[in-house]
Amino acid sequence: MTAIKNVVVLGANGSMGAASGALFALAGLPVVFLARTLERAEAGRAKALQLSKGKLQASAIRVGSYADLRLCADADLVLEAVCEDPAIKRELFAVIDRVRGPSTIVASVTSGISIASLCAERSPEFQAKFLGVHLFNPPTKIVGCELIPHAHTDPGVVAIVRAFLTSLGREVVETRDTPAFAGNRLGFKVLNEVAQLAGQHGVAFMDQLVGSHTGRALPPLATIDLVGWDVHAAIVDNLFEKTHDFAHAQFALPAYMREGIAEGRLGRKAALGGFFRTDGKGPDAKQFVLSPITGDYAPLSEVAVPAPDVVVAMQRALENGSHPGAMEALCRAEGKEADLLRKIVLGYISYGLGLVGEVVERPRDIDRIMSFGFCWAPPGMLVDAIGPGRTIVMLERAKLPVPDAVLQAAVHQRPMFVEPIDTTRFFPAKRAVAA
Repeated sequence: MTAIKNVVVLGANGSMGAASGALFALAGLPVVFLARTLERAEAGRAKALQLSKGKLQASAIRVGSYADLRLCADADLVLEAVCEDPAIKRELFAVIDRVRGPSTIVASVTSGISIASLCAERSPEFQAKFLGVHLFNPPTKIVGCELIPHAHTDPGVVAIVRAFLTSLGREVVETRDTPAFAGNRLGFKVLNEVAQLAGQHGVAFMDQLVGSHTGRALPPLATIDLVGWDVHAAIVDNLFEKTHDFAHAQFALPAYMREGIAEGRLGRKAALGGFFRTDGKGPDAKQFVLSPITGDYAPLSEVAVPAPDVVVAMQRALENGSHPGAMEALCRAEGKEADLLRKIVLGYISYGLGLVGEVVERPRDIDRIMSFGFCWAPPGMLVDAIGPGRTIVMLERAKLPVPDAVLQAAVHQRPMFVEPIDTTRFFPAKRAVAA
């Protein structure tokens, strides 16, 4: 086998299954959607057609149920996108192991479950052609992608899947089979840390403090609302259980979030909302923000406060298109708000680049997955903006581990981030807020 020419998607009614299938079909590949029922598969196809914005016809995607798993025998790639439940995935893989063709590659789009554990009971032939492919949602827009082989994956299979994903315009980063891989491990460390701090400082304040001026398209708590509180909880619970490094405590889901999930507070997809809730539509819509202490919502206009000086200073630097100027403002700012923001940004740098060697091979792997998967300013870019030597001093002052990659950049006086990426995609110039 030298190329992937057709794909079967399992769990095609889910958001990731439908979006992945749309990506394959838009590339001109024959695609089959399978789900528990034919109706669910048809619903997945409808989602895929909607995502294609008129570029796909229904005939581009065949549909069926799990009674049609025999179709996997002729597939070059079977992409499993069912719910994040290891038992359900393993049960499905047991059937696929029996019906797959001799050259069929099987990939799971899990966002953090151990790849080796998912295939441990399968045949050696299945294991050799099994790996993880973590696409970021929606894959029709976000091009970052993690490729996760396990110890028994055939290197030739890894090469085939890498070439296939690259041909689809994916920015592929290979990671080791570790909890939540690279992007989610770093990204959800930051997201959950901000959620923890929101219990003390308030939701509106934290999303204002860690806003676009820090190099992200969407503030952290608004991001969790978009992801879904239940999905966020599954990821950080897994990380809290499976990792035991210096950031372990920052993976503990806040008690108010666990209580909110039990009540149905799941973010944008739920009527109850999440950190934020919008009532009404159009110009009459009103935004409300959660109080983690009481569990009640208040109009956002009533709890909004003037932006801290550090935020104003960073945004003013960005008016001139200068993200190094924004980092300089962060380094020089005084006051408790500046101290808190520095702690979060330095923690992102320390933890992210500290994953080099354990989870990924090179610093650029972390930088690329945060750039293309999360659309966040990558750690290496921030180190370059601050300066490696100065970063080391600040990390030591904050009692955070200094990654070897930062030490090497300081010793050899070389930049960390050399990717041909327009930095304005992370730091859009915008008018500074009034003090």
